[in-house]
Amino acid sequence: MPHTVLLASDLSARSDRALDRAVMLGSEMGASVTLLHVLEKSAAERDTHEVIEQIRADLPDSAAAVDIRVEPGSPPKTIAAAAEGADLIVTGVARHTSLGDITLGTAVDYIVRRATVPVLVVKKRPNARYERLVVATDFSGCSIDAITAASDLFPTADIHLVHAYAVPYSGWLKSEDVEREIREEAEESMEEFLADPALPEAVRPRLHPHIGFGQIEAVVYRSLREHDANLLVLGTHGHSGFVQATIGSNATTMLTGAPSDVLMVRKQK
Repeated sequence: MPHTVLLASDLSARSDRALDRAVMLGSEMGASVTLLHVLEKSAAERDTHEVIEQIRADLPDSAAAVDIRVEPGSPPKTIAAAAEGADLIVTGVARHTSLGDITLGTAVDYIVRRATVPVLVVKKRPNARYERLVVATDFSGCSIDAITAASDLFPTADIHLVHAYAVPYSGWLKSEDVEREIREEAEESMEEFLADPALPEAVRPRLHPHIGFGQIEAVVYRSLREHDANLLVLGTHGHSGFVQATIGSNATTMLTGAPSDVLMVRKQK
């Protein structure tokens, strides 16, 4: 369980959702919550104590115990540096477009790509605890890291493990036998994955495996609706050194398009 939750906030109109969720998680987990706001160059000369007092005055009573930090600098880099001492990062989205999509913003994108701890991107107003999770899996070690992190953070939640399969060249391969064969291969892969000794024994009873036909985004979103889940968990692959950390294209699409909050877990070295 985390001891420190870092809330990275730009204090925008929608940031109250992330604040409410961070406070709720802090209460559930017995963790301290720190709100970090970064003053960009244009505002860096402002007195940080004055800014902290202004933020404190605007916080709801439920956030009275939240520690407030205000630091000057580049928001992405400053937040990433501050996250070194946190167990969980909570952040919100920059804005919603007219089409209903979200814009993560530079800071959120930077954090998700580089954070060594799970990053919770809050989209919805927190009306309930995370009791039903959907974890998208490609049967990789990255998926195991995602399951392990989610199960540790939310030890009572049901975990719906979802894998999507598709028939390649479906325009030419119309045979039902081909689709059945590919589904059977996916089911065998799921069984092998569930038998992987790297999966913690304590989490196995909470796992509910599902195989779905179609594009991964559609399958995952359908699972979120069917199981009334309010959190999607995604594992991300990263590289260090001269190659910037990257999120797979599917994870990027689901992070921005999912109709729920999203927990991003980067694969550990």
